[in-house]
Amino acid sequence: MKNKIRDARLYHGMSQREIARNVGISSTAMSAIERGEHIPSAVTAILIARELRTTVERLWGEAADEVTRELYR
Repeated sequence: MKNKIRDARLYHGMSQREIARNVGISSTAMSAIERGEHIPSAVTAILIARELRTTVERLWGEAADEVTRELYR
């Protein structure tokens, strides 16, 4: 599933490991979520979005492309 986690994570200068630790998932799971190989639970998606100071809709929804434009303005 396409997402904008990587763009948002890099914008905020965060590592996958840091987000994974703060959210309570493994680094392997975080990597798979970021690559779109695993769809997180609703709770995990919300926690990831909070860590990245955005919303689930912006990371995974139709507005995902807008996140990239917003981050690089």
